[in-house]
Amino acid sequence: MNYKNYYDILGVPKNAPEKEIKSAYRKLARKWHPDANPQNPRQAEEKFKDIQEAYEVLGDPDKRRKYDVLGSNWQQAAQQAEQQRRYRSAQHETVFDFGDVGEGGTPSGFSDFFDMFFSGIGRRQTGARPGFAQRGQDLETTIDLNLRDVFSGGKKAVSLQLEDVCPTCAGTGTHNGALCPQCHGTGRLLRTKRFDVSIPRGVRDGQRIRLAGQGGSGVGGGPGGDLFLIVKLDDDATYKRRGDDLFVDLPVSIYDLVLGGDVNVPTMTGQVRMTIPPGTQNNRTLRLSGKGMPKARNGGTGDQYVRLIGQLPQNLTDKEKKLYRELAALRNGKP
Repeated sequence: MNYKNYYDILGVPKNAPEKEIKSAYRKLARKWHPDANPQNPRQAEEKFKDIQEAYEVLGDPDKRRKYDVLGSNWQQAAQQAEQQRRYRSAQHETVFDFGDVGEGGTPSGFSDFFDMFFSGIGRRQTGARPGFAQRGQDLETTIDLNLRDVFSGGKKAVSLQLEDVCPTCAGTGTHNGALCPQCHGTGRLLRTKRFDVSIPRGVRDGQRIRLAGQGGSGVGGGPGGDLFLIVKLDDDATYKRRGDDLFVDLPVSIYDLVLGGDVNVPTMTGQVRMTIPPGTQNNRTLRLSGKGMPKARNGGTGDQYVRLIGQLPQNLTDKEKKLYRELAALRNGKP
């Protein structure tokens, strides 16, 4: 990543007023627009892109101030920003909506230098102008829940690591005319926050839980954004969930299948007795009404479906083998 001298690109001095910068940008943009250079469109496109990038920074008072502060310290600031970026990527705890990604894999489509300092990663928030209240960004992350959490609902304490506006520089990257010592010019910090989350009963995998005002911090007295928790439901060792219904495999003896009988079935509220009709085929599924998951939206409860898995007896005695032979002979019509 190379340093970009935006003043040289626009051909203006460092102390140029805003009006001069705007005039230089318009003149160069007309000169190097790809439509005005059909003989060499690729070179024109690169020049035009550099001009746009330079004006994106120098034409914005906040970005220009940060750019001027970087100065000869840009390499040190870039190294610190890259270390923080790698640390964020290694966490795998927070999921942000990155939106459209520009050419070359960068968020803006401009150079790596621009994206490192002025565009950033994910849903970035630059500092608001003095006296201007700005609402914080909405953030998204995942919350891991198990089936018992979802069945019971209620409060659950979770700790999440979220990227937020640096409190020292309010997201500008600069403090007292120098690079912010806390965020090293990135305007963002990773912060661990603890929440008591109300888990709705019956919430499904992939649904979102909204925590109002718990997202990115507001700037200039603005309100905080919202935090959206995307439910990630862990697999359960006993049950499979489909919608609001639960499915479970139950090993039973062949005697229960042939002769019928009562068996204990696990449910989310404890063991229940279920009657197996005589002559039930192996792998038949029986329904326990109202023993599934709570219906989050409409109320009520789903059902539980029990698949009967016949178990053959093991280590038969000679007498048992003789009886099975006699039974087989009767079924085959032999005396």
